[in-house]
Order: sequence, then structure tokens, then C-alpha cells
Amino acid sequence: MKNKKIHGNVRDAALSILYAVENKQAYSNLLLNTTMDSYGISAKNKGLLTEITYGTLQHQMTLDYYLEPYIKGKLDPWVRTLLRLSLYQIVYLDRIPFHAVINEAVEIAKRRGHGGIASVVNGILRSVQRTGVRSFNEIADPIEKISIETSHPAWMIKRWSEQFGMQKAREMALENNKAPLQTVRVNTVQATPEQVIEMLESEGLTAEPSKIIPECLVVTGGQPVRTQAFEKGFITIQDESSMLPAYALQVEPGMTVLDMCAAPGGKTTHIAEKLEGHGAVLAMDLHAHKVKLIEETAKRLGHQTIETTVGDGRESSERFGEEKFDRILVDAPCSGLGVIKRKPDIKYTKTPDDFGRLQTIQLALLDEAVKLLKPGGILVYSTCTVDTEENRGTAEKFMNTHPQMEQIPAELPAAFKSKGKGFVQVFPQDFGSDGFFIASFRKTDGQVAES
Repeated sequence: MKNKKIHGNVRDAALSILYAVENKQAYSNLLLNTTMDSYGISAKNKGLLTEITYGTLQHQMTLDYYLEPYIKGKLDPWVRTLLRLSLYQIVYLDRIPFHAVINEAVEIAKRRGHGGIASVVNGILRSVQRTGVRSFNEIADPIEKISIETSHPAWMIKRWSEQFGMQKAREMALENNKAPLQTVRVNTVQATPEQVIEMLESEGLTAEPSKIIPECLVVTGGQPVRTQAFEKGFITIQDESSMLPAYALQVEPGMTVLDMCAAPGGKTTHIAEKLEGHGAVLAMDLHAHKVKLIEETAKRLGHQTIETTVGDGRESSERFGEEKFDRILVDAPCSGLGVIKRKPDIKYTKTPDDFGRLQTIQLALLDEAVKLLKPGGILVYSTCTVDTEENRGTAEKFMNTHPQMEQIPAELPAAFKSKGKGFVQVFPQDFGSDGFFIASFRKTDGQVAES
């Protein structure tokens, strides 16, 4: 592919991002902003670029299924990517005329390749225009059918079907292809949700209270990160599900809390708000650049109770000593299968081999957390995945090897229907948030009662 990018062109920018994601192991969310800048994408077109990029990624396997009957012979990877993003607009975006999509694709093919490639692209897209796309009913195997229909790898659909049933697996996969809600958390140290709603509306956005989390607002009509309310520290961007751990920790003012895998700091700052200015939360992460993000967020929100440190949670008892913290959050590294809606590349990069490796890390972090926790203290294990092996599987293995830790109900907001029920698994389709898991434990004296 010739590096002849078309300045200001949304489709050409989308092609650059999608090609890098598939062929250079780049991350779409990181590339999007840098590409907008390098291409000089206008403010009015940034939304369209985001939509085409994420939409094409979300439906990649479906688009390949639709294209397959029309492709004869071998295509360069970038040409296939161009066809995918063009077909995405044709199938999923009503407002863009068919002829405009084809003309744009042909122009990009000429500039990036040559006349012969442009002719192939034109021929394939016009064939689709004439005869349409094929039905999923041609696929006999039910797992494969859901896989292609929802554009999730077959191994993933099979795994979810075994864990939760085929219907739930399909519902989850379909939900993953929807646009995520924009949610913010109100900094309750600085303002009430009602005050922040007024602030956001004065800047032209619409904000509604969450039905689940009292300090969460669902925002539409603009980008909350570009508001004065954000800049002045009245809100922070956070998914609704990830606001649950701060509740499960049962934090009270005056406590000492450890957030063991803290970056980028959403849960850390939420814990700080629960401390109401009294106590301390230590935010630890393995990477210095990520710890800097926590520091920047804490400063913007005006939280004085947050301390940060770079370090590996698996070695922290040697560093801090044992039984030092009243509360510990282990929001562990995981497969991230609960956030596919926000990071569609995850579907294609994860493999079944990842789960065992990740569980080893999760258990090591929990082992260390037990040493650091005071008797009577609460430990919360959370992940942003839906996988049973990483969630219930890790929590049960942990309990089996730590008799001094008793499982307790996760104390969550009253509106949350799973309150008080052992392990809490949130699915993306439950209330439109990320998939998430929470398990709560209390440290006892370790004595096992006689029967």
C-alpha cells in the first residue's frame, strides 16, 4: 500500500487505523486520536471516523462473510480492509448513499494502489449493490452462525455457550456491537449530581441520573471530557460497572486503603471520595506512565488523600509489611472480555491460552493482598471480564487456599438487583454497562471451627 494519505479524508484515515490494528498489532483507541490530528480531520467529521473505525472492527467477521462470494483470488490486506470499511457503510449506515461510498473507495484504491486495484474494488462493491449480502441461514452449525452473525471468534462463542448457555452468549455478543453509553461519575466531594446536571446542560449536553449508581450520570449530546465540569474536577469519565468496587469495599472515613492495580485511577479517585478527605488510599501500578495518569486525575479532582507508587503488587508485602491496610482492592489484570464494546480489537487478539496465564497472576496478587490486609479487613477482587475461569474460578481457588478469608456479600447500591448475592457477575446486556465481576472477602483470625 502506497503511503499517499488523503488529508482530511475520513475513509482514508479509517483505512490507516484499521490496517495498523490488523497488521501491526496497534490499538484502535490509541490510534484514533493521533490519526485525527495527523489527517487534520475536522471536528464535524471526528464522530464519523470513530463510527466507521469501530463499526468495521466490531463487524469484521460478518463483513468478511458478506464479501467472500464476491472475491476471486488473493487480495492485498489493505484492499480487503478498504472493502470492509466500505461495506460497513453500505450495510450499517443509512445516511451515506451507495454511490458515494463506491466512488470514495475507488478514489482511495487509485491513490493507494493503481488503476487495476481500483477496478477490482469498483467491481466487487457494484456486485454487492446489485445482488445484496447473503443470509446467515446458510450456516448450519449454531456456534458458527452466532460467531459470524455477531463477529466474535467461534472459540469465544463456544466458551460462553458452555459457561452461560447459547442464548445468553448470543445476547452478550450482540450487545458488544452496540455503541457504549457515555457515563461520568460526579465528584461528590465537590458537587451533587443535581448541580452537575445543571452544569452540563448549561454547556449544551444532556445528563440523566443512572438508575443504579447514585453518583453516576449518563451523558449525551457532546463530549463530557471537553466540558468545564470536567476541567474543573466536578466529574470524571468512568463506566457504571467499574463504580461498584468502591461500594463493595465498604470504605469509611479514616481508613487506609490499597488499590493494588490502580491505573488509570477511576476506582482510586472513587475510593478517595468515599473517604471524604479523611484517611489515605495508596494507588499502585506496575508502570510509571500509568501512575502519572492517576496523579493527573487526582490533581484535577482535588483529592489530597491519594498517594501513588510504582510497583508490582505481587511483591508488595516485602515493601509495606504485613497487616497494614483496612481495605484492599485487587482490580486484577484480565482478558478484558467485558469491555469489547469499547475495545473491539480484543475479540481478535485474545486466545484460549490467555486465561490460565492470567489466573496465575490474579491468584498471586490475591495471595499478597491477604498478607497486607488487617484482621477484620475487607478484600475486593474485581475484573472487567465475563469469563468464569477468571472470575468465579479464580475466587474459588483463592478461597480454597486461604481459610482465613471468608466470602461476604458484596455491599452494592440498593438499586442493584444482585445486592447480597455472593459473587456478582454483571453482563454487558444487563444494564448497558461493561461486563464486570466482584467478589468480597473478610479476613478472620484463620481459626477453623470444630464440627
